[in-house]
Amino acid sequence: MFEPSPSDRTSAPRRARRPRLPKSGLWANLDFLHLWSAETISQFGAQLSVVALPLLAVAELDATPFQMGLLGTVGTLPYLLIGLLAGAWVDRMSKRTVMLVTDLGRGIVLLAIPIAAALDQLSMWLLLTIAFVVGVQSVFFNAAYGALVPRIVPRDQLTDANGKLLASSSASQVIGPAIGGTLVALISGPLTMLINAVTFLGSAHFIRRITPRPEMHASGATRNLRREIREGMHALVASPVLRSITLSTMMNNLAGYLFIAVYVLYMTDDLHLSDRGVGLVFASGGVGALIGSLVAAPLTRRFGQGNTIVAASIGFGVSGLTVPMAILAPDHALPLVVFAEFAQWMTVVIFNTNRIALRQALTPDHLQGRVAASSQVITVGAQPIGSFLGGVIGSVWSVQAALIVGVIGMFLAFLFVWFSPTRSMHDIPQEPDPSLVALGER
Repeated sequence: MFEPSPSDRTSAPRRARRPRLPKSGLWANLDFLHLWSAETISQFGAQLSVVALPLLAVAELDATPFQMGLLGTVGTLPYLLIGLLAGAWVDRMSKRTVMLVTDLGRGIVLLAIPIAAALDQLSMWLLLTIAFVVGVQSVFFNAAYGALVPRIVPRDQLTDANGKLLASSSASQVIGPAIGGTLVALISGPLTMLINAVTFLGSAHFIRRITPRPEMHASGATRNLRREIREGMHALVASPVLRSITLSTMMNNLAGYLFIAVYVLYMTDDLHLSDRGVGLVFASGGVGALIGSLVAAPLTRRFGQGNTIVAASIGFGVSGLTVPMAILAPDHALPLVVFAEFAQWMTVVIFNTNRIALRQALTPDHLQGRVAASSQVITVGAQPIGSFLGGVIGSVWSVQAALIVGVIGMFLAFLFVWFSPTRSMHDIPQEPDPSLVALGER
């Protein structure tokens, strides 16, 4: 073979070197990269629909305020109705198959919107039905998703993995709604929902390429669905660490959604912020969430799992205190609420990145689906309750009273992890909680 001389090599033009991704850790884990790609695509699509679906209901169907509230409710209602059942079923099946089927199902169901619009058959009942059916499939998808991650990622990389997955979610939260609103204006709501449907089909493509380690399932004859549902909830209560992080998250969601229920009214009526100002506040939260997802793993390596969880929980509560302070300093209202939104989203993502990784590490493989679903029922189920309480307190007393109650609740949520073994945990456990290993193995 011809070998160029040194002079030839010197005079030859240098080829531009392509940047290469690291070939170690998660970057060398093809299954995780496929899952990350799927999550990034589906999260972007989901954030498009956050704006596109309500705008579609208003612009195309002249939806009433009650119908808009109903549209926002039916999508999360399945978490309360079938969340525990979904967890038990997911532990009986291949997690990859559940995710693949539900991604394809959501994509196909959403295709009904542009088809109905083209046939002039679009109705509010159709949107409500589609939102509910997509919500049901999302319950199963999320339970399987939470159980699949520890099957394809080593335990010592779970925090980093969840940070990267949440980074995609946070980035989508920043850019998705803005692009969604732009697309609705340019190409219409039904066509924007068509793009959302395609993102789920794209996600399914990457999930199909995942090859997790084989799952062992007990014989169906020896299994009892009601008992398995109880086992998932019992696992959250039996483990002191799982119990503390679940209760802390539940309190954050309960108080946080109580707060959010009157937040926009507070910003517009009390702080007299413009629509642009309100948009700036919410956009700053997306930026904070993105930064939180990027720094969660490095902070955990530096300060330890338990210390990071506790510090993030305290930071979430403390940073919220600047919101009611804004009413006392109207000249500084906008920077105060922007700071609160940014800091709270940043700290809650750091908290959740470590919380999810810790839950996955402490849960035996055969309980992953049930524990993930039970956790969702408790934590996500607190959101509509908080919203209802916020509306009641805001109506009976005042918006300011609801804000104060919400801020106090978010601040006190750290006590659940402070007074628990979570504080003393430095490294993520390399084995499941011994008290849970025998649970469900019959």
